[in-house]
Amino acid sequence: MIIPKKLKIGDKIGILSTARKITIDELNPAIHILESWGLKVVFSDNLFEENNQFSGTIKQRTADLQNMIDDDNVKAILCARGGYGTVQIIDAINFSNLKKNPKWIIGYSDITVLHSHLHNLGFASIHATMPINFNTNTNQSLQSLQNCLFGKKNNIECSSHEFNKNGDIEAEIVGGNLSILCSLIGSESDVNTGGKILFIEDLDEYLYHIDRMMMTLKRNGKFEYLKGMIVGEMSDMNDNTISFGQTAEQIIFDYTKEYNFPICFEFPAGHLDDNRAIIFSKKTQLKIDEEKVILSCSLSSES
Repeated sequence: MIIPKKLKIGDKIGILSTARKITIDELNPAIHILESWGLKVVFSDNLFEENNQFSGTIKQRTADLQNMIDDDNVKAILCARGGYGTVQIIDAINFSNLKKNPKWIIGYSDITVLHSHLHNLGFASIHATMPINFNTNTNQSLQSLQNCLFGKKNNIECSSHEFNKNGDIEAEIVGGNLSILCSLIGSESDVNTGGKILFIEDLDEYLYHIDRMMMTLKRNGKFEYLKGMIVGEMSDMNDNTISFGQTAEQIIFDYTKEYNFPICFEFPAGHLDDNRAIIFSKKTQLKIDEEKVILSCSLSSES
């Protein structure tokens, strides 16, 4: 797996949007924070274009991501926001320059498309908050992103949960947004979970959708050879007039209880202010016991 080099003071970080449109006012808090870290912020050419809900046309968004990948002066690429749209451009992107000049690609939610595709191509990436959220993120959330970008150790600790299954393992983490992961099954971006830790999170889904998506993952063998699972925030779930009768966590627990891999719930990552950064596709230690959960990743670069 190719691990990008850590950033240093004075490096350029590019901001683009592969999905929904954004304004400069929405970006200003993030620009201030990134510059306070010593980074130089550069925008993609079409960042502030608008095409209905999107940040420009498919052609413009494709060009922006391609140009950022090919620009050797840009040392990391930060997606401005999620929404929907990354899957529209993924198959047109040439990632070959990343092999010569690896760089971090960062985001969550709809950016799960990029994370999964990059994993299949052999690149690590960062599942983390995005500029649209910087203004409301916790200090811990922003610090974890800074740690990952600058090569510092990134330890995340959270409380135990009644559904947790204890264990101490080390493996690469893959995954992201549950609905996106299901939508990628059968495509070139469909991620292989064998021997890995699967991370999932989601937002604003009906509970029966969660059940259907967990069934989809199970029927496609995504749990069979898992080494572990991390369940992040399942935010703002919806129910029908006739209740489904279970929380999202209970649904996930029921689909995974037959397996032997360790699993933790309510991990601080996903659609919440305390959205901690996780390195995907790099060996990471997950320790779950009766008292707490600790995710620990050493961030030295390697290939």
